[in-house]
Amino acid sequence: MRPSSGVPSNVTGATLAKDLRLEWRSKDAINSMLFFSLLVVVVFSFSFDPNAEESRQIAGGLVWVAFLFAAVVALNQTWARELRNQVLDAFRVSPAPANSLFLAKALGNFIFVAVLEILMTPLFIMFYKLRALGPAWQLIPVAVLGTWALVVNGTFFAAMSLRTRSREIMLPLLLFPVSIPALLAMVNATTAILTGELSTKFWIVLLTTYDVVFTIACLMLFELVLNAE
Repeated sequence: MRPSSGVPSNVTGATLAKDLRLEWRSKDAINSMLFFSLLVVVVFSFSFDPNAEESRQIAGGLVWVAFLFAAVVALNQTWARELRNQVLDAFRVSPAPANSLFLAKALGNFIFVAVLEILMTPLFIMFYKLRALGPAWQLIPVAVLGTWALVVNGTFFAAMSLRTRSREIMLPLLLFPVSIPALLAMVNATTAILTGELSTKFWIVLLTTYDVVFTIACLMLFELVLNAE
């Protein structure tokens, strides 16, 4: 019986290091996300040519929707490699707590999506001529909290849909409805910062509360998902 309390840093660190090393060698997730995000940027830039004011009003939605759909590409690959190599079966019979595996996977996905955001943000700024009229530094906590909101639930639901026949379709069906409150907070906070018209305090508090609640819920329930047949 696996101990349920505590998250050994050595297990989490080793699993995270393994995932980062494999991604560094293959670059499957990063390349897929970059291609998808570039496609979104190009398609929207050809579809309309907004002026500076319109760009500030719509950019928050475009940016976060692009990151959400791109993140799904990486999240779908989160557990597939482990399933192919029977790593999950080995983890079930090991004494390591399930939380350590989940936390490592969520942190790995957070890093991948954060790298995507760092690479793509200058392109969004260039294509849509963006300039923040509000406090630009607030984009950092919004990005960190918003990204974690996407990956913590995405990692959990990717594990739930792992053994379904259509896991690529099942993950968005599970993730998108649950992510609506976080997505609304991210879009509204980003728009408020770009336009400088409203305060972001409410949206940042909402994102923080969302992250805390769903992180705790995912950590509590992941062992059941891991041991499900």
